[in-house]
Amino acid sequence: MRYLYHLPLSPFARKVRVVLAEKRLPFELRLEKVWERRPEYLELNPACTVPTFVDENGLVVPDSGVICEYLEEAYPEAPLLGRTLAERVEVRRLVAWFDGKFAQEVTRNLLGEKFMKRLLGRGEPDANAIRSGYTALRQHLEYAGWLAENRKWLAGDFLSLADFAAAGHLSALDFAGDVDWSVSPQIREWYARIKSRPSFRGVLADRVPGVMPPAHYADLDF
Repeated sequence: MRYLYHLPLSPFARKVRVVLAEKRLPFELRLEKVWERRPEYLELNPACTVPTFVDENGLVVPDSGVICEYLEEAYPEAPLLGRTLAERVEVRRLVAWFDGKFAQEVTRNLLGEKFMKRLLGRGEPDANAIRSGYTALRQHLEYAGWLAENRKWLAGDFLSLADFAAAGHLSALDFAGDVDWSVSPQIREWYARIKSRPSFRGVLADRVPGVMPPAHYADLDF
């Protein structure tokens, strides 16, 4: 059996979950409260982050970027990086954009301040960081909307890992009610297509104690 250690609101874990589902690889989710720093988990992933993937052959693969590259090499069916060098460059550029720049400027300032800070016992949310996160989110939505308006999918004419990296972050933020979809009708339409995919059903079914997602969160028609 394959296992994926995750947290429900981790955008990185969400990305990997969807990739596994797109590749039709059965796996079992295991909730990992990284703030507890379990010795058994530290042996699997000394960085004590999620996600961590354990393949059915026993190979342990930490970090969402490493996991997705591994899955592309180990299970090349339903490729998600593109076929040409140019396509692969663009997919990787956008994955780096969302998992790097977007994560730093938006996800960390919103989900990090509102949820993870409390779980980690690191004090009250920083209002300035939250304001900065909302400002950056609007800018990122405008850019992603431009991509969605000019391409069939974010990286081009094909569904790719770039779409799932973006959807991982936006779905987690949407769960918290932080996304103003009116900023970009194009990215809203793109996200409606993403969350209508069977591979996304598990993500939309996630719930977090004490947090009620907005009514449209799991609505495939928004």
